Order: sequence, then structure tokens, then C-alpha cells
Amino acid sequence: MSTKVAIIASNGGLFDAYKVFNIATAAAATEAEVAIFFTFEGLNLIHKQAHQQLPLPAGREHFAEGFQKANVPGIPELVAMAQELGVRMIGCQMTMDVMNLTKEDFIDGIEVGGAVTFLDFAKDANVTLSF
Repeated sequence: MSTKVAIIASNGGLFDAYKVFNIATAAAATEAEVAIFFTFEGLNLIHKQAHQQLPLPAGREHFAEGFQKANVPGIPELVAMAQELGVRMIGCQMTMDVMNLTKEDFIDGIEVGGAVTFLDFAKDANVTLSF
């Protein structure tokens, strides 16, 4: 039986992005089937402009230097890595409609779908996470 990992990304800061893409790429690297459902602020993680400059939590600015010293890839690189590993990225249609966003506002390679699209994937997932 293959492993399926279903992730909901509903928060849009830098720490959230690292959690989501670290787990997604690690799972995909072990040949798990991975899907991420981006909703509400989580859409920032795949937005063409926003994902390149995600905010750090207030008082945590010193982490930027730590990421750099530790040679941790930036979010655009992690997104590209996830795509190369076959991670399925689903932008929430309802949230996009509410925020007046279109598929063109997001990085190439995402799909747009509703909760039912994600639930169809997640219904038999071995691991389900929410960030």
C-alpha cells in the first residue's frame, strides 16, 4: 500500500510555508503521494508575488539570518522542489472567488478546486495535516 499525505495550508506566513513544504517534499521524496489544499491566507504560499516575501512573525526576524546561515532553501526553491517531486497543489476556488483572485495570480502548475476536490484525495490518506 502506498502512502498518501493530505495537507491543508490555511496560514500564510514564512514559518507556515516552511512547515507545509518541508513535510510535503520529505513525504514526496519517500515516494508518498502528496496533495496540499491552499485556502484563505494559505494561498499566499503559492501566490506569484506573495510567496517570494512571506512575513516572519513579529519578534522573530532573527530567524531570517538563521535560515541563511543554515543554507535553508527559500520558499520559491521549496515550491519548485515540491513541483519536481510531483506534489499536487490545489488552490481553493471558493477562497479565490472571495478574494477576487484568478488562477493567473498563482504560480504555474497549480490546480484550482473546491473542498470536494481535496476530500476526494484525502478520503483514504494515511496522514492528514493542517498548518
